[in-house]
Amino acid sequence: MSFFISDAMAETGTQQGDPMMSLLFFGGLFLIMYLMIIRPQSKRMKEHKNMVAALGKGDEIVTNGGILGKIVNIGDMFLTVEVAEGIELKIQREMVAALMPKGTIKDANK
Repeated sequence: MSFFISDAMAETGTQQGDPMMSLLFFGGLFLIMYLMIIRPQSKRMKEHKNMVAALGKGDEIVTNGGILGKIVNIGDMFLTVEVAEGIELKIQREMVAALMPKGTIKDANK
C-alpha cells in the first residue's frame, strides 16, 4: 500500500494554516452577512415601525393578508378597518403591510 502514499508525505504530516488568516476569513464572512442580511432587515423593521406609529384615522391600508380598507378607529394594539360599507374588521396594528395613497379604495372598486 505504500505506493499510494509517498513516504515523504507520510513523515512530514499536515501543515497548519496561519490562524490570523482564518480569523480574517471569519471576520470578513461576518461583515458580508451583516451588510447583506442584518442591516437591510433592521432598516425595514425600523421603517415599518415608524409607518405603523404614524397611522391615522381615515388612512387607507393593506394588511399582510391582502385586505384593503380604511381605518375608522385606532386603539393601542388594534385598528378598526372598514373594508366595505357597514363591514368593519379589527386587526392588530403590526399586521398593516402598507399605507396606500388616498383614493385607492375608490380606484379598486372600478
